[in-house]
Amino acid sequence: MLEIKRLKAVVGDKEILKGVDLTVKRGEVHAIMGPNGSGKSTLAGVIAGKPNIQVIEGSILYEGENLFNMSAEERAQKGIFLGFQYPYEIQGVSMLNFLKTSINHIKKANNSPTISIVSLANLLDEKRKILKLSEDFLKRSVNVGFSGGEKKKNEIYQMLVLNPKLVILDEIDSGLDIDALKLVAEALNIFKNENNALILITHYQRLLNFITPNYVHIFVNGKIIKTGDKDLALELEEKGYEEILSAIE
Repeated sequence: MLEIKRLKAVVGDKEILKGVDLTVKRGEVHAIMGPNGSGKSTLAGVIAGKPNIQVIEGSILYEGENLFNMSAEERAQKGIFLGFQYPYEIQGVSMLNFLKTSINHIKKANNSPTISIVSLANLLDEKRKILKLSEDFLKRSVNVGFSGGEKKKNEIYQMLVLNPKLVILDEIDSGLDIDALKLVAEALNIFKNENNALILITHYQRLLNFITPNYVHIFVNGKIIKTGDKDLALELEEKGYEEILSAIE
């Protein structure tokens, strides 16, 4: 589904990504772990099409197509979803209108008929119940007045409703208490299947207690320096980055 080769990128005059290689297949869950400032969020931004990041070398293929030929909007229409570390607030736009417009734009781009009012209502209600969101949630402006945990659950709610193919979640677990974390993990486990893929960017093992990754990547200084299975995350939690980095060096 996603093939990244020798990816280098700068923000302003600073090189952030320094040669990233990563392959993600359908049905897989990848966890990317690393210290602050290592470039994890920049990698997510490059995949999603964030405009302030300049790619200076390398390639990304998404379903065999050159990702750099697509705008951020086209990437979203083709099934790429980024859950933000710091979700944006949109005053005056209700969650209902936001999701209805998003669904229909995706359908239009893929030459599908717009969703009916009844189908939309059923879809939104079904997904809302998974995350135990209140009945008036859809009337609220997007993320306005939401707690940190509500904003993160809202990112997952959008994911469930839009049903993308490739999901990148940037520290979705930060700001969640244990109950909210379990709800989010349950939603991710309901969502994942053999036709989609997840990339989870996180600092901590705790999310991975509830959703098992196929691969864990340690991301340091702009690139992946070690890859393993779920046990690598446990080792990282126990020893910390310094001890593991020392062993690699």
